Amino acid sequence: MQESAIPLCVDLDGTLIRSDLLVESALSLLRRNPLYLLVFVAWLLRGKAHLKREIARRAQVDAACLPYDERVVSWLRDDVKGRPRILCTASDAQLAQAVAAHVGVFDEVMASDGERNLAGRNKGEALRERYGERGFDYAGNEYRDLHVWKHARRAIVVNAGNGLAAAAARECEVDRVFEASRGSLRTWIKALRLHQWLKNLLVFLPLFAGHRVLETVPLLSTVAAFFIFGLCASGVYVLNDLFDLDADRRHPRKRLRPFAAGTLPLQAGLIAAPALTLLAFGLALILSPAFAGVLAIYYAMTLAYSLWLKRVVMVDVVALAGLYTVRIVGGAVVVGGGLSFWLLAFSMFLFLSLAMLKRYTELHAMQLGGKATASGRGYAVDDLPLLQSLGGSSGYLSVLVLALYINSTASEVLYHRPQVLWLLCPLLLYWISRVWIIAHRGAMHDDPVVFALVDRVSRIILVLCALVVAGAI
Repeated sequence: MQESAIPLCVDLDGTLIRSDLLVESALSLLRRNPLYLLVFVAWLLRGKAHLKREIARRAQVDAACLPYDERVVSWLRDDVKGRPRILCTASDAQLAQAVAAHVGVFDEVMASDGERNLAGRNKGEALRERYGERGFDYAGNEYRDLHVWKHARRAIVVNAGNGLAAAAARECEVDRVFEASRGSLRTWIKALRLHQWLKNLLVFLPLFAGHRVLETVPLLSTVAAFFIFGLCASGVYVLNDLFDLDADRRHPRKRLRPFAAGTLPLQAGLIAAPALTLLAFGLALILSPAFAGVLAIYYAMTLAYSLWLKRVVMVDVVALAGLYTVRIVGGAVVVGGGLSFWLLAFSMFLFLSLAMLKRYTELHAMQLGGKATASGRGYAVDDLPLLQSLGGSSGYLSVLVLALYINSTASEVLYHRPQVLWLLCPLLLYWISRVWIIAHRGAMHDDPVVFALVDRVSRIILVLCALVVAGAI
């Protein structure tokens, strides 16, 4: 038989795309309603093929936004033109047909149909029955594909290690190997968003505000709280990225996140998210049961924000401001000595301003990209002037709270020269005005709190504020 007549069968999950359609579709349903998890169990009792079919009937997966392995797509379009190309996958036929239609190179689709799960041995037998022993070539990426390669003429190994390529070579001739592009330590650091841990520096605020930074036990407890908040936050970030795959892929920058881009497997994220969360709560209980309670509130708020609240206009920014403030509450709990309501009021207004600044920045990027609305949000680009007005006003209100505190008897308890603290007001007014101007010009970081910690001018203002506070003590 001529080479051009030999069918080329191509796997989908992990081969054509750097993802798994079953996991993607299941996550899209769980994002809609977490109670689907119980329904999955009932469907699975009737077989994996039935589970896939029921999920595919209800899921919303945009084939155009999936992370395709462009090496494989280019190879199919340019190097093997003229050969029969069959998309052969364990994913449900409904999803597979959408992928095949988008790619536009396949002559036929073989997939799970609700009755038969076309994976492993079942796939190998189906291809042997249709094309005969050694009558087809097959491109795959995992060890269960060995059940297919033992019937194939040639193997194309995609995104797998040398071990699988060697195992495939024992079953048939290996025609080509697409080297694996595995996630590195740097990729995991990006997925865990360790740079976002900078926001956890807020837990140190009660330590400094209470003038207890030189006390060993409160200092060590606050350092521990910093890392515990970081572990918990990273767990939520991973979970959020898994639930937000579709929206992230439509975003000009978020589409490069490891799970959205397919540089890390979704299954790894499903393990990392609960592991990080459990570790955080275990350490929190050791540190302080009361702090563990604050962490539970933080986790519940963050989870609610990730699943629902971030899609509700204005509720999302209030929730974000609350999440920043909860970190301060956590710092106050581990330090002890009570919580200043002046500090809470100041932080709520300030962080509400920064939360609106975050939304403003996202919408501004959408506007520059020619889009009218932000995917996965409740805002439109027409809301930009309103967000700018509300955000700036909230920032200035935080300065008003600071001024009222300086003029109150509460400041006299901690400071010998509280009048010196008035210098904080012009510094803070300047900084708030500056960050909003930067955002208006489209030069703001995705997260304003991170920007505040890495921006040179912001650091100078922070140092000046610290000198003012020291002069007031």
